Amino acid sequence: MADDSYKTIAARSEGLYTEKRSKFIAMAIPVRTLDDVKEELAAINKKYYDARHACYAYMLGSERKDFRANDNGEPSGTAGRPILGQINSLELTDILLVVVRYFGGIKLGTSGLYAAYKEAAAEALRNAEIIEKTVDEYVSFRFEYPFMNEVMRIVKEEEPELVSQGFDNDCLMTLRIRRSAMPKLRARLEKVETLSFKD
Repeated sequence: MADDSYKTIAARSEGLYTEKRSKFIAMAIPVRTLDDVKEELAAINKKYYDARHACYAYMLGSERKDFRANDNGEPSGTAGRPILGQINSLELTDILLVVVRYFGGIKLGTSGLYAAYKEAAAEALRNAEIIEKTVDEYVSFRFEYPFMNEVMRIVKEEEPELVSQGFDNDCLMTLRIRRSAMPKLRARLEKVETLSFKD
């Protein structure tokens, strides 16, 4: 996988695992920010208010450096860590993985808990569509109207996404393209007369 791409999930998915009458409901949720994580956790805690535990792990950012695992009252290391392990085994990011447990009356022990949380998390990910996304960068610039054809030819050939454009006295444009392709796009745009970049 290129260093300007990463793997995540396309949409929410769920998994269910039962062990000795304890029920483990796992949810894999695409998220982008810590605020997204907090919002989703609040909604899950509200929906499953009667569950014994709602353990989770998340991973954010294309560089996979922002993460956390939470046992939510289970013995240390028996829930959050195996959930995070499933995220890591598939090298996913921008994901929140929550496993809600309804206690069935029979204790599972630490190794039983670890195995159950791991299997529930794995089941949610087996049901997910894993996609590859690119790490994109944006460039904004202005230029005089007569150079529109020249700029549009570059856009057509380099294939960035046109995020926005506006026409005032000058033309304003914002483009998005994957990180590895940005230097070439920028270099070509720099050759257009009257074009100036906005930081």
